[in-house]
Amino acid sequence: MPKLVVCLDWTPNTNHAGFYVAAADGLYAKAGLDVELRSPDADPAQKLTPARQVAAGQAQFAVTPSESAISFSTTDHEVPKLRAVAALVQGDTSAICTLTSSGIDRPAKLAGKRYASYDGRFEDPIVAQMVRNDGGDGDAVQFHSLDAHAYADAATMGAGSVVASYLETGKSDATWIFPAWEGVLAARAGQSLNLFTLGDHGIPYGYSPILLAHPSMLDGDAAAHTRAFLAATAAGYAKAAADPKAAAAALCACGHPSLADRAFVTASAEAIAPKYLTADGAWGRMELGRWSAFVDFLSASSILVDREKAPIPREKVDAAALFTNDLLP
Repeated sequence: MPKLVVCLDWTPNTNHAGFYVAAADGLYAKAGLDVELRSPDADPAQKLTPARQVAAGQAQFAVTPSESAISFSTTDHEVPKLRAVAALVQGDTSAICTLTSSGIDRPAKLAGKRYASYDGRFEDPIVAQMVRNDGGDGDAVQFHSLDAHAYADAATMGAGSVVASYLETGKSDATWIFPAWEGVLAARAGQSLNLFTLGDHGIPYGYSPILLAHPSMLDGDAAAHTRAFLAATAAGYAKAAADPKAAAAALCACGHPSLADRAFVTASAEAIAPKYLTADGAWGRMELGRWSAFVDFLSASSILVDREKAPIPREKVDAAALFTNDLLP
């Protein structure tokens, strides 16, 4: 039975619900697959991000934002070019957030304020551009790193929330979240948030989160395993969309401490369920136009640079090569 490891981008949450439904319903086993869903806090000694674990051959798939696909396509030639094989949700369900009590009620007011960063290559420049698009000084944002992408922070991983561990404790003023998860959690705790979506501030963001695959999983016998895995996962997300309570139950069954409040998880599952599938009921599908628009934005905003900050010509990034729908059911 092939062993497939999926490195999650965050603690198990409702963005990942379809994986857990598929596992709970025995869909992976029926497909002849042994699937491990690996939370980033599973190994405290692990220093690699989920995508880098895949690049290093420690896993086959990683949940990431779409810019990770762009990053791996524009890095050293010796690094595997990870490719997106599915969108976990349709479009972008993320936002930059601040506490309402902070008075930072628009991106422009982030100038001079602290932003807790996950240290993605394009992350801070995207946030700075959002501030500029709103008329603020993007260069004045005080970017600071979350400890090991927050994976090494016990409080963050225990709550599944940077809001709880950084914003509410005064360690930072803003960060990037998924409102259907951390926003719902904050609301249930009586904490009000300001949410700044990228699309509302002139940034045609891609898909987030997506599933990246090691290139070895796209050909030959391995591709058959990927097809089977994605088919089972698609069925899991279809059920999660139709029955959020069942999705929440499957997720909570994994036992992660951030899932102790079943009512919260159910509320989150209900909030994100409409985003799992396309209008015609398909899971995972991605559109070239959305990828191209995001790369165009990165290039036009001088954000498309390599790790040495040298500009990457727009024509060097083939948006069609960043993803494939061919392995989806």
